[in-house]
Amino acid sequence: MDRKGLVARTLAKAEKYYGFTRWIDDQETVQRILGLTAKLRRRARAIATPTENRIRRRARTLWEESGRPSGRDLEFWLQAEREFQEAEDLAKKYDSFD
Repeated sequence: MDRKGLVARTLAKAEKYYGFTRWIDDQETVQRILGLTAKLRRRARAIATPTENRIRRRARTLWEESGRPSGRDLEFWLQAEREFQEAEDLAKKYDSFD
C-alpha cells in the first residue's frame, strides 16, 4: 500500500470539499462540509501515524516483495519507517489549511 499516496488523496478530497464552502451561502451546509473536511484530515493523520505493528507489517511486506532476502531486516524496517514519516509529514503540512 502506498501510504503517502493514500494520505495525499484523502487530503486532496478535504481541500476540494473545503473549496466548495466559498460557493455556498447556506451556513448549515457550510458547517457540515467543514465537519467533513476535519474528519478527512483526522483520517489522513490516522493513516499516517506509525505504530510498531504497522511498521512491522510494512517492513514484512517490503521484505516479501523483495524475495525474502536474509540479513536485510534493518533495511526494510528503516524503509517502512521512512514511508510512515513521509506520510506523517504530509498530513501535518495540511493540518491548518483552513
